[in-house]
Amino acid sequence: MSGSTAILAFPGRDAFPDGMRSLVECKVFAVRADPRRGPNRSIMASIDRYIFRTILGGFLLILINLTVVIWITQILRQVDLITNQGQTILVFLRITGLLVPILMLVIAPIAIVIAVCYALTKLNGDSELVIMNAAGISPRRAFVPVFASCIMVAIFVAYISAFLAPWLQRKMAMEITKVRTDVVSNIVRPGAFTSVDRGLIFHIRERRGENQFQGVFIDDMRNPDERATIVAEYGQIVHRGDSAFLVMRDGNIQRRRAKERDPTIVVFDQYAFDLTRLAPAPQVTVGLREKYVWELAFPAADDPVLKLSPAQFRVELHERVFAPLYPLAFGIIAFAILGFPRTTRQSRAVSMFAVIAAVAVLRLGGFAGTAVAVNTPAMLLVVYAMIATAIGVGGFIIWRGIPVDLDEKLNFDGAARVVLIHIERIAARFNIRLPTGSLLRRLENSE
Repeated sequence: MSGSTAILAFPGRDAFPDGMRSLVECKVFAVRADPRRGPNRSIMASIDRYIFRTILGGFLLILINLTVVIWITQILRQVDLITNQGQTILVFLRITGLLVPILMLVIAPIAIVIAVCYALTKLNGDSELVIMNAAGISPRRAFVPVFASCIMVAIFVAYISAFLAPWLQRKMAMEITKVRTDVVSNIVRPGAFTSVDRGLIFHIRERRGENQFQGVFIDDMRNPDERATIVAEYGQIVHRGDSAFLVMRDGNIQRRRAKERDPTIVVFDQYAFDLTRLAPAPQVTVGLREKYVWELAFPAADDPVLKLSPAQFRVELHERVFAPLYPLAFGIIAFAILGFPRTTRQSRAVSMFAVIAAVAVLRLGGFAGTAVAVNTPAMLLVVYAMIATAIGVGGFIIWRGIPVDLDEKLNFDGAARVVLIHIERIAARFNIRLPTGSLLRRLENSE
């Protein structure tokens, strides 16, 4: 039996996608019947690459689109960087662009389950799962490229959760703090009188370059004993180390003491006004979300966040551990329900709904468990048990090759037919004509 082959005939090479053409050579596919050896390794490698590319392409497309949509809704919160802080659109995009990987941390598990569902639905719709099953490829062997894609996404999520997201949040907090304390951006508003500090007003007639201005007016009333008014034809901001100066040319300073009637006017060719003390050094407090995973696992004894909320500290650490487990659990759930071959006449609506429901219950259960775990630490064990159960049960179904045919077991079409028949009978009693007949015929044709 080890040397015999089984020949399966197919309509033609062009009827299959590129990745599945390894299964079809000259309208036939020869498979060794020896179950111990299985299909040819080169053929399996080609199939694995085809399934992996299908899932990866769908994952990237879904991830990018969902991230862009949610990113647009999130950046609206930072519009004041332009409207109130006088920043350019490039600065605005540079700061808000730091949100993108952080959003991917939440979206990636959802994107991979959608990509797996799409790939499995496509494979079944093109009868490729049926071909693979007829060729002796078991569901657990077909699960290998799906599992590989889930592992890849899990590593991606773990990297973002452990390092990239905290680093980006620290950087974004620092950038926003710099912008809000940047007196230079606040005063560079041509045509506007801007109060930079209590008793200090700036006015610039025209901006000629990035740090060059024309028509500078400064009214300094911070000293109660003396009022100084500076008018200059030109001005330029100069940075020297950590200090910033507004260097003005061709102007005059008018000083008036409180006890004197007449002011003192001094004409200058060049004068430097110190801006450093107007812009305090940005200070950023590192919160829980900004801490790296090793800082959560091995916190310093004098960590103020740990002293303030040790329970929240613990929950945050476990959330970082949960994050890479969700892509694995979601992928296993999707394949356990949708990964077995069915005919194209069999509906998959109930199975698809079951995947959505299972994923939603698991993820929402994780959110609820971590929220309750702040006051009840034992809930963290419940979340771990939920994830482990999903991975364990789904893995057992895939390993043993047990088909989960929910569409046949639940039979919603039959229930709909019964409901339509009762509606038709009730309508007939009152001489009401309803299009129930056409609906019944559609249900019968769908079978």
